[in-house]
Amino acid sequence: MPENLSHSAHLWPLLLYAALGVVLLTIILSLSYILGQHHKDRSTQLPYEGGIEQTGSARLRFSAQFYLVAMLFVIFDVEAVFIILWALGFYELGWAGYIGAAIFIAQLVVVLIYEWGIGALDFGPDGLKILKAYKSLLKSNGTKNTAKSNPL
Repeated sequence: MPENLSHSAHLWPLLLYAALGVVLLTIILSLSYILGQHHKDRSTQLPYEGGIEQTGSARLRFSAQFYLVAMLFVIFDVEAVFIILWALGFYELGWAGYIGAAIFIAQLVVVLIYEWGIGALDFGPDGLKILKAYKSLLKSNGTKNTAKSNPL
């Protein structure tokens, strides 16, 4: 038997399977179109997102700070995987592995301190400013309330 003929002999089940898949897909989609409901309501063409009506464009601009925090999360997540793998092979790696992991963790700490120092981790409002504004608001409301309640 020639070699080319033996390859084509093994190919027919794959071609039959692909043809059956295409035929079944065509039948299912055709039946769905024929038997399905056809109506044009006002809200039919609107995207549906959890029952909330669309109020604006989905094209929102995120600040670069959001992407920076996302990248930091991915980086530290991958580094956590390396540390877990090191912990699993702790006894096999010996002192050389321990020193290597200690250097790796020290580099992580240095990078974390650097990122904290440049403000890369400040992605929300400053808590001290909010607390100070809240206290001043309480003081101003407190003086107004005591003046109104005390007639003398």
